[in-house]
Amino acid sequence: MEEEKLARINELARKSRTPEGLTPAEKEEQNALRLEYRQAVVGNLKGQLDRTVIIRPDGSSYRPAEEKKKAADKEKS
Repeated sequence: MEEEKLARINELARKSRTPEGLTPAEKEEQNALRLEYRQAVVGNLKGQLDRTVIIRPDGSSYRPAEEKKKAADKEKS
């Protein structure tokens, strides 16, 4: 997510805590920016998890994403 959007999220959060609060348009903008931020965080987390390798005690390794895909394919059969 771009620095400008993060700065705007923070600016709107600060303004929402003031006595004047946010206008309806600003509330909509804040909700849209927060949604975009959450989607970026979830996307990054999924990417990290997809690249995670687990090492078993016997020294073998596997990727949980591949195991999940194999299990889903097996259920379809």
